Amino acid sequence: VQLQASGGGLVQTGGSLRLSCANAGGTFSQYAVAWFRQAPGKEREFVAAIRWSGGATYYGDSVKGRFKISKDNAKNTVFLQMNSLKPEETAVYYCAAGRGVIVSSMFSSNAYRSWGQGTQVTVSS
Repeated sequence: VQLQASGGGLVQTGGSLRLSCANAGGTFSQYAVAWFRQAPGKEREFVAAIRWSGGATYYGDSVKGRFKISKDNAKNTVFLQMNSLKPEETAVYYCAAGRGVIVSSMFSSNAYRSWGQGTQVTVSS
């Protein structure tokens, strides 16, 4: 897979953004695709993930109810709709893909071998 993340930008507190993760290297079949974020000086944090087959979704506790991960099979693209954004969510957002990721590992960056270049999200207060 070859991941291309896009959609970041500057938004005010409470605003929304939609990130995209496109696979330029073919299909996501048998993969899980996740979003992580990393703020300066902080560890990489799991945001959300989706199983390409079946569409099961998983969310980090801090984003439940505000973010939604989805996929477009025809476009081999995963989306992250982010609503009610907060300043502390300012970070570089990365999409990642892993083949055969088990549920217990879904939240771990170590389970994903392919990473996109990241897209900056800045939430102003």
